[in-house]
Amino acid sequence: MKRLSLPRLYVIVDADVAERHGWTVSTLGAAYLDGGATLLQLRCRHRRTGECLAWADELVVRAMRYDARVVINDRADVARLSGAAGVHLGQEDLRVDAVRALAGPDIVIGLSTHTSAQLDRARAETVDYTAVGPVYGSETKRTGYAPVGLDLVRAAVTRDPTRAVVAIGGITLDRVPDVVAAGATSVAVITDLLRGGDPERNVRAYVDRLAK
Repeated sequence: MKRLSLPRLYVIVDADVAERHGWTVSTLGAAYLDGGATLLQLRCRHRRTGECLAWADELVVRAMRYDARVVINDRADVARLSGAAGVHLGQEDLRVDAVRALAGPDIVIGLSTHTSAQLDRARAETVDYTAVGPVYGSETKRTGYAPVGLDLVRAAVTRDPTRAVVAIGGITLDRVPDVVAAGATSVAVITDLLRGGDPERNVRAYVDRLAK
């Protein structure tokens, strides 16, 4: 990212996943920040705009106390209204230039990629980071793509060494060393941070492992 330093741990707060594990977006986001997360992505697809905006507003204000930042999945309008630092786009979402027009020229934009061809197209876009996945099999989000493995992570790094690469999909604490060795700038984690019902402790474990 040019305007937002990308930390080693990229935490995704998925509203549906949070509810399935007995958490609200607000309490889960707070636990992650208490554990040392400095970047949260809010994912609230298929939710009402007002509901997403209320969550985004709360997370952005809370994150400021930790010198942390918030990225909104898909919703450029919610990012602009809440003052979030960035927007993360999928292959089916708005075009990058449309997001910058809506959310402002300084908004940080990330783009999900799942194939070699998508990586090539992403190089021509003015995005600040590229997400690659699912690296491993994932039950959290149905992307329609088979696991890409670490080879696509390596390809993303090789094709554009100046752009940050976020690895996502099925990442666990034990897999972190391999993912980092493949060249990923950051690892994005959803489900594994809820393991054992202690997300704050799990974030600390990831931060410690990634620091090594």
